[in-house]
Amino acid sequence: MTRSGMRAERSRAKSRGTPVEPGLPRRDAAEPSPPPVRRNRLLAVLLASQFMANLDTAIANIAAPSLKADLGASGGESGLVVSGYVVAYAVLLVTGARLGATHGHRRILTLGLSIFTAASLACALAPGPLVLIVARVVQGAGAALMVPQVLSGIQLYFTGRSRDTALGCYAVALSAGAVAGQCLGGVLIAADILGTGWRPIFLINVPAGLVLIAAATRFVPGDARAREARELDVRGMLALSTAVLLLIVPLLLGTDEGWPAWTWGCLGASVPMFAVFWHGQRRRSALGGRPLIAGEVVRNRAVRWSLLAHGAITMTYFALLFVLANYLQDGLGHGPAYAGLAMVSWVTAFGFAGPLLARFPSRGRKTAPVLGCLILTAAYTSLWGCLLAGHRTGPVLFVLLGVGGLGLGIGSNALIGGMASALPGRYATDLSGVISTNAQLCGALGVAALGGCYLTLAKSGSAQISAHALTVTLFACAVLSMAGAAAAHRAVSTPQAAAPL
Repeated sequence: MTRSGMRAERSRAKSRGTPVEPGLPRRDAAEPSPPPVRRNRLLAVLLASQFMANLDTAIANIAAPSLKADLGASGGESGLVVSGYVVAYAVLLVTGARLGATHGHRRILTLGLSIFTAASLACALAPGPLVLIVARVVQGAGAALMVPQVLSGIQLYFTGRSRDTALGCYAVALSAGAVAGQCLGGVLIAADILGTGWRPIFLINVPAGLVLIAAATRFVPGDARAREARELDVRGMLALSTAVLLLIVPLLLGTDEGWPAWTWGCLGASVPMFAVFWHGQRRRSALGGRPLIAGEVVRNRAVRWSLLAHGAITMTYFALLFVLANYLQDGLGHGPAYAGLAMVSWVTAFGFAGPLLARFPSRGRKTAPVLGCLILTAAYTSLWGCLLAGHRTGPVLFVLLGVGGLGLGIGSNALIGGMASALPGRYATDLSGVISTNAQLCGALGVAALGGCYLTLAKSGSAQISAHALTVTLFACAVLSMAGAAAAHRAVSTPQAAAPL
């Protein structure tokens, strides 16, 4: 584009209230330009919603002993308090994304926050295990409605460097929410505020949720431009929800239940159910209908390889959270607060990765996904070597965890940014649901496979055996992150990776 053309483009954008950054490619002609918004306040609302959803994914992990003592919950019921939330969350993510497109992102975000807040109050007041389990499932459904609007909002209302910065902050919200859940859960339960035990871990969501509802109403753009007049694919929703349910329930409960026959039956049944879902999507598209997930998203090679890479490194992260908490508490005898604080260096480095990536030159950002995965691989390999050398915990462990957080932050941010750039903005909704669901499924698979491996090897509970089990897990994480680097290389090498924003 010539200088005069760029000036004319800026002039037209200014008249529309939409800033255009120098050197930014023109947006797809078929998609509308973002309306003027208060971007900092919008981003704060979106990220706070994501943080709160991730916080509650992890915060109930610490409460299992208290639930048994206070409510008389069995081990299975305590497990359902944790997994019921994750199941509802993972199953309904794509549906939540599509509802945002058909009914408006602000409307669905506000609805999700309202359901989440009300369910949190019900959790805090639950008189018994059954009510708590049901409330947690409803809470997960509320999170599934609000979370897809976060990534959709970033893709729709941020461009160029501002999008890179927003995605960096998004990655921090993901990681910080999970770690803060462990830390805050341990602190609140140990404090036993006014003799309430575990209940404050859910009660804190109520004032936070009310503030976010008010803020979303004020700072998230109106829904008129986001609404699609097309009919919802209810059959597709049911088919995908059933397939995800068949896959994620045995992954979450299989280790605790000893992998009985029903878990393998569900895993096997999920394969043909996914096939039924994709066949229905193709048929609906051929008939001129709007499928639940646009075919252009899954047919894009850059997106497919990026999802594979992002899934691999996310799998290692979820597994590390689970395994490290067990290693530090059961293996070394530290308390829950120490186990949570051990990941502070990871989260700090993860947060630094976002602004660092935004400063990469254009050529450097293209190779950033591979670089991030390789740094993560180096961190896992170094941790593995330190454990073999006898360093079971301490400053060295925390420094290397920081290196891992930096690698994951660079890789995750760059992969998500690459996927957003590989498709026009009109696919923001589809891409948001697919990325979030992929991350949840891979995270559950990581906990089931690598976490189950660790628990099996560390059965005796001694520090030496637990350290050996952790070395095996870290080696597997290094292999997976290297596979992620290979997939990321394929993603950045494909022509679709350079598609216009």
